Amino acid sequence: MTAFRFDDLRQHSDILRLRTGEPVTVRFIEPGDAEALQAYFRSLSTRSRYNRFLGAISELPATQLDQFIDVGQADRFSVVAVMSIDGADTIVGETRYAFDAETDSFEFGLSIDDRWQGHGIGSALLGNLECRAAAFGAHRLFGDTLRSNDAMIGLARKSGFAFTHSPGDWKLVRFEKHTVGAPQEIPCASWRLAAQQMAMQVSA
Repeated sequence: MTAFRFDDLRQHSDILRLRTGEPVTVRFIEPGDAEALQAYFRSLSTRSRYNRFLGAISELPATQLDQFIDVGQADRFSVVAVMSIDGADTIVGETRYAFDAETDSFEFGLSIDDRWQGHGIGSALLGNLECRAAAFGAHRLFGDTLRSNDAMIGLARKSGFAFTHSPGDWKLVRFEKHTVGAPQEIPCASWRLAAQQMAMQVSA
C-alpha cells in the first residue's frame, strides 16, 4: 500500500468525546507534526516511555521519527490525539498500528500524556482503533505490553481484551480482541477513508 496523500488526510479526522464531554481530535499524523511529536515523547515520564517502547529511550531516533510520520508506508499508520489546551492544539496521545493481510490481524501500540492519563483518552483511542481494524477487514486486533505495565493492562481489560502469552518474550503479555464490525456509536471518519481506499485498490 502506498502512502496516503496528506491533502486528503486532513479531511478525515475523528472527533471523539471524553467522559467529561471534552472533545479530542484523532487524526493521521503529518510531516509538519515531527517536532511536536518528538516534544511529546520527550515530555513523557521515563516510565511511560519505557512502557511504550519496551525499553529505555529518551526520544525517537531520527529514522524512527521518519517512520512515524510516513503514513501508510508498509501498511503502517500513525495517528495523534489532539486537544485544545490554553488555546493551542496539543498532542495528548498517540497510536501506531499495522495491518497484516495474511493473518487478518491489526497490531497496535499507544501512549497517553502522563498529565492526561485517567481522563478516558486511552479508552476513546481503543474504540477508535476497533473502527480502523474493521475498515481493513481485520478479524483480530492485538498489542504487546510489559507485564509490569498495570495501566495498559487495566485499560485493555476494561475494553474487553483477552490476555495470553506474548510469543518469544516472557517479559511481555499480549492482549487481543476479535472484531465483528465497526462500533456504530463511535464516529470514525478514518473507517470510511480506509474502506474507500481498499475498494479503489480492488477495482484498479
